[in-house]
Amino acid sequence: MKKSILLILIGNRQDSAVTVQKILTGWGCIIKTRLGIHDGVLDNCSEEGLLILELHGKDEDKQELARKVAVVPGVTSQLVELEVANDAS
Repeated sequence: MKKSILLILIGNRQDSAVTVQKILTGWGCIIKTRLGIHDGVLDNCSEEGLLILELHGKDEDKQELARKVAVVPGVTSQLVELEVANDAS
């Protein structure tokens, strides 16, 4: 079984987070799991954030989502494809 994970590093959250959120909303049907990580809360939020997305669907859709978020200034993305072994033991 194959797992597709998209890692998104947002370098300047105040400038980029809204744009990234709009892109993710548009591609929401291929996002199975979403985890957002950043330091601090409320007034002490960090300027960096990490999103970890588990994706499903067509490979070309996953690659297009990764490309779309990567063109946002201050944002880097990496699509990781993992082959999960089915161990029946």
